[in-house]
This record gives sequence, structure tokens and C-alpha cells, in this order.
Amino acid sequence: MKLRNLLATGWVLTWLLTSMLLAPVSAATAGVVIVLNSGDATVDVVDAVTQQVIRSIDVGKEPHHLMATPDDKSLLVASSAGNGLLFLDPKTGNVQKTVPGINDPYQLAFSPDQKWFVVTCLRMNRVDIYRADGFQLVKRIPIAKMPSHLVFSADSSTVFVTLQGSDQLAAIDVATQAIKWVMPVGKLPAGIWITPDGNKLMVGIMGKNYVDVIDWRTQKSVGHVQTGNGAHNFLPMGDRRHVLVSNRVANTVSIVDMQDWKKIADINVPGGPDCMELSADGKTLYVTSRWIKKLAVIDMKTRLVVKEIGVGRSPHGVYFDAHASRV
Repeated sequence: MKLRNLLATGWVLTWLLTSMLLAPVSAATAGVVIVLNSGDATVDVVDAVTQQVIRSIDVGKEPHHLMATPDDKSLLVASSAGNGLLFLDPKTGNVQKTVPGINDPYQLAFSPDQKWFVVTCLRMNRVDIYRADGFQLVKRIPIAKMPSHLVFSADSSTVFVTLQGSDQLAAIDVATQAIKWVMPVGKLPAGIWITPDGNKLMVGIMGKNYVDVIDWRTQKSVGHVQTGNGAHNFLPMGDRRHVLVSNRVANTVSIVDMQDWKKIADINVPGGPDCMELSADGKTLYVTSRWIKKLAVIDMKTRLVVKEIGVGRSPHGVYFDAHASRV
């Protein structure tokens, strides 16, 4: 009887282990993580399960940002000095095609209605507006100084651009391609985000230690959220309430409540945290450590870095196909 029980127990354990090994990898860990290395002009493709770089791809001079197309079928990599876009398969990192003639694309965005494609030309002090279908140039808008990050209003009528070199925020009318207004903000404004209700803008004040909260309709700052020195970029957590803020000088990522306008917590991330990506289940956060050639992997339950993956020089943008919602 005891022998039968032991054999049965052994069979159950074997079955359990085999099932675990053969079970499909969850959406949170399947696929690849794509890391853009500005200093090497490459993209590193990281296996999300083994957390190892499996290949590197040349992407053109001075790449800085990347983003998915509205249908999520392609990942665009912007080569600012190479004057073009590289299209990658977001699930594999394989090259799909290139689009030359996109001049000095630093940051880029599609309008919510998918009619417009806008890039900031940081070196050339210009914002370029294209038709999203076919990337036909509509207008080049001179603007001073150092246009950096951008975000659209929910109705696609306005694109907001941070101007790092002049400590300002600009609003551009998309239909007329005219500058609507320019307002002062804090020192070295960088990342920008719009709240899920569309009423407030959040601007990372990189030259200080806070996020400026702006009522864009009245063009007034309505509050500050102190996050950390070098407040830089944003990533929503997908719950329509919380947003992550990278603080490059403080070496932290802050969790900010967009309803109470308070910082909830800080996550320590060494090496100048910059861009971020959160898994669909909210359990794992990937952060590029700009100054130490690392991709930090963070357990969001413990809020600790559990892995640092070696990547190329000056890692900037990061993308993961099974990411959390962008609200």
C-alpha cells in the first residue's frame, strides 16, 4: 500500500513538473523585448524568457525613439541623423522595411484618429507634420528651441511639444499647421503625457525634480508633483489612474497618482533610468539605464530590480509587444 502511494506520488510530481515545462509561456513573458541603443545605432533584441540579447540590428545614425504603428503590426525606429524610419516586427524584431526621407526624426507620434504623423526635429528646431497614410510631408514648422517630446489631444486637433532649449511648451493646430500658443514651463522640459480624461498635461521638468501639471485650455500650471531630480519620461500603468515617471538624475522611477496628484512610491533604478515598458499583467517593468548600458528588469510586487541585462551604449527606447494599456 505504501509502495503504491509512493509510486502514485512520484507519478503526480513528474506529471506536474512536465506540465509546468510544457505549458505555454504567459503573455507577460512571451516574445522579445526590443531595446534601442542610441550610442551604437543598433537595436538589441532580448529574449523575454531567457533575458538574454539574441541579436543586434543596425538601425541608422543617432536613433532615439521608437513606437508602434496604430495597428500594432510594426514598430517604428526613428534614425534622427540617418533621416529615416525602420519598421520592425514587434513580436520578433525582424526588419520589415525602411522609409527614407523622414528628416531628423527625434520623437514621433501618430494622432489618435490615425490621420497624422508628427515628428520633432530637435537638432533643426522644427516640427514636421505628415499624413499618416504614406508619410507625405504636409508642413515643416520652425519652432524654438530644441523641440523634444510630443503628445496629441484626444480629439487629434492639437499636438503639444516640449521645447527643451527655451523652457517652454507649445501647442500646434494640426489642421492648419500653425502654432496656437507657447507658454513657459520649468527648466529643460522633456517627456509629456496627457491624462486619460484629456484635461491635463504632465511635463517632466528634467532640469529640476518635479512634474508640471498643466491645464492646457487655460495655459496655466495648476500644480507640481515632486518625483526626483531629472524628471524625464512617462509611462501609464494601464489603470487610467497611475503613471510612471523616470527620474534620470535621482536614479528612480516614481509611481504617480493622477487623481490625487501625489507620488505613491519610488523604485530605485541605477544608471539614469529613461524609457520604460510594463508587461500586460503589470508584474514586470523594463527600464533602460541610459548611462550604464543596461536594461533593468523590475518585479513590480517587490519594486526591486531583479535583473540587469547588458545592452548597447546609451539605451533609450524600449518596447514589448505584450505591454500594458497606454492609459
